[in-house]
Amino acid sequence: MKAPPKGSVRALARGLSILRYVNKLGETRPGEIAKALALPRPTVYRLLETLEELGYVTFSATSNYVRVTRLAAALGDGYALTSEMSQTAGPLFAKYGRSMVWPLDLTVYNNAAMVIQETTHGRSPLSIDRGMTGYRLPVLRTSAGRAYLAFCPEEERGLILEHLRRLGDEQDLPYLEERWLNRLISEIRARGVAIRDSGEFNPQTSSIAVPIRAPDARSSETVLGCVSMIWIRTAMNTKKALEDYAEPLKEIAARIGGSLSD
Repeated sequence: MKAPPKGSVRALARGLSILRYVNKLGETRPGEIAKALALPRPTVYRLLETLEELGYVTFSATSNYVRVTRLAAALGDGYALTSEMSQTAGPLFAKYGRSMVWPLDLTVYNNAAMVIQETTHGRSPLSIDRGMTGYRLPVLRTSAGRAYLAFCPEEERGLILEHLRRLGDEQDLPYLEERWLNRLISEIRARGVAIRDSGEFNPQTSSIAVPIRAPDARSSETVLGCVSMIWIRTAMNTKKALEDYAEPLKEIAARIGGSLSD
């Protein structure tokens, strides 16, 4: 068998290195890949384009981040599920964002924080924040974190709260009081929507969030992430936000969860 051209072998080796690096981090930017692997940026972009054409990676629809796809899941347990949710969320955010206007976030739980995977902050005319992809949000002081806590399995909730207590963030302490937590979780589960509207975390904004459930979930005990909408507090009250946007937000979450069964 004739040996492949030397250049092809080097390109393959570089491509696999890039794929392993992206899979390890879950998401990253081309410039960061180039720096970490000591490769020219044009080379990184060219190989990422090839990997995208082959279906192994995908670029975020709302940022310059690149992620692995389900096809690359065999390379490691990595972040294939998160990547798949992000791929679905991008077009949905674009579609619903035209009517909802206020910024939308897709977040997943990771190590005592809710991490933004997809967002329309960068293109929403009503956003006061930019560059939010990858931003770590506090669990107890955001609607996304509260939604995740309310709908995740009880055992997982206990572990998360234990972790937060051990970290001992002073800003979290008022929200770790057991009576307050029990009431909060009961209210969220009854309403189906979590709320942040008392000036916590960011005094300029409020938000609502709903859980993304696995397509085969028969109860509220399987949560993959959350979808949130953020608005400026002086522009709209919570009652109006719930009336106008809770159902569209639930539709987005249901479509993201449903796409994972395809």
